[in-house]
Amino acid sequence: MSLIDTFLEKARKEKKRIVLPEGNDERILQAARTILDKGIATPVVLGKNLSLTGLEIINPDTSPLLDKFASLYAAKKENITEGIARKLVRKNLFFGCMMVAHGEADGIVAGIAHATASVLQSAGLAIGYLKDVHIPSSFFIMVLPQFLEEKNKILVFADCAVNINPSAQELAEIAVTTGKNAGDILGIEPRIAFLSFSTKGSASHTDADKVIKAVEIAHGIAPELIIDGELQLDAALIPRVAQKKVKLSEVAGHANVLIFPDLDSGNIAYKLTQYLAGATAYGPILQGFKKPVCDLSRGATADDVVGITAIVAVQAQRRH
Repeated sequence: MSLIDTFLEKARKEKKRIVLPEGNDERILQAARTILDKGIATPVVLGKNLSLTGLEIINPDTSPLLDKFASLYAAKKENITEGIARKLVRKNLFFGCMMVAHGEADGIVAGIAHATASVLQSAGLAIGYLKDVHIPSSFFIMVLPQFLEEKNKILVFADCAVNINPSAQELAEIAVTTGKNAGDILGIEPRIAFLSFSTKGSASHTDADKVIKAVEIAHGIAPELIIDGELQLDAALIPRVAQKKVKLSEVAGHANVLIFPDLDSGNIAYKLTQYLAGATAYGPILQGFKKPVCDLSRGATADDVVGITAIVAVQAQRRH
């Protein structure tokens, strides 16, 4: 069974309401029909002039929830009148995020017709962030056909899509959030490696110092997680290299969650792994919000939407 089939099976066990705010895109409509027919989740499609048998369709302009959401948003934001709030909330993306924020849906899948920045902004304003998290981030689930002696090796990469040059504090938050998500939705014991060009002081530079500081902060935030760094990639993944370069580490040579120091390294690494190693990449999966939010690629297919919806549904199951 493939990884995505595993998510599809898990999603069916406890169907969640997932809002798809870009209902005027044909790919979303195709995906919603598949999601409904295969019992993966209960899709809620937002859009105008839509009529699809069996699917729940909401037009924010005419929904009775519009006034409620406008009042709720205006009440929590200073200097925002209900009139201004209404103009904001009636937008499909923001309306979908408000549905998630106020329990009308369990998660949201968007981005096929919106820029990532718009998805992040709407989710940040409407849904908000988890405790001790100050920025959103993302991760990819990478499935390698074979790595060393292991087939279908699963690794988690972060952050490969959102934060360009995170500070030590931000890098620590990214690592902790990613590790917890990896454990929750993949059922693995996360072994988190903070990557660098340096291993345990083998090189000296402010970039390496940032990673070292991030490791210290992460230990303070989540002492229960298995974390180590700074580590070069080979020291993080290859046991024989780890034996030479690192002593007394639960992570070195056995890492399954890789934290990259910046967006350059993370984005390049996941694409190298995807195209040169033939890995399958699932993501980017957004994280850090109080409720599950996922950002699609503009080029996503209907099948991609179905798969990501299953992942978001499983995330929603784990939030209880």
